Amino acid sequence: MSLFEFAVKFFQDSGLAIYPSLLITAVGLAIAIERFVFLAKARAANRALWDRMLPHLQGGKLKEVHHMAQGSDAAVGKIVAYGLQRMQSPGRREDIDAAMEEGMMEIVPRLEKRTHYIATFANVITLVGLLGTIIGLIKGFTAVSQVNPAEKAEMLSASISIAMNNTAYALCVAIPFLLIHSFLQARTSEIVDGLEAAKISFLNITQRLKAEASGHAGAVTGAPR
Repeated sequence: MSLFEFAVKFFQDSGLAIYPSLLITAVGLAIAIERFVFLAKARAANRALWDRMLPHLQGGKLKEVHHMAQGSDAAVGKIVAYGLQRMQSPGRREDIDAAMEEGMMEIVPRLEKRTHYIATFANVITLVGLLGTIIGLIKGFTAVSQVNPAEKAEMLSASISIAMNNTAYALCVAIPFLLIHSFLQARTSEIVDGLEAAKISFLNITQRLKAEASGHAGAVTGAPR
């Protein structure tokens, strides 16, 4: 028996209860793929934009940094844009930090969006599989009660084996779903940590530039004429 034939027989023997599990599997895989692609693109875009902005930021070219931040959809660009916008009016480091944190509060939910559904599907499909097994056992015991006593043992063992297909399939899907959920959460946390690091770097660099500008202005004012 080939693998394809085994799979067809497996699903045929599992009964109608297997179809909700197949639907959950399809939806969960679609969400997992979409989240993986989204997070991979977000990570690459953030890294590329920050690598472009950092030399300009260190050189004090804030207009160029603002232009690059505004022209990109990357999350780090939005956070930097919030900080630069707040710097246009007098304020302390804490005020700029609060403005950038506001940007973080807007971005993080997008990164975490729909990921929790995968863990939910892992739990739901396990329960659906158990339900399918119970339904199969009920049918098996009902059928066994109506057959010749000599055939009961063989028929009961066959019915139990088929009924277990639902639980076996559910566990085969639930375990990878939980692993995928953990991976996506870890990748999301990695991106958020990178944004936090970029925010701190931005604050430190702009504070240094501000201190240098103040020192230069003081030196010019105090110079002998």
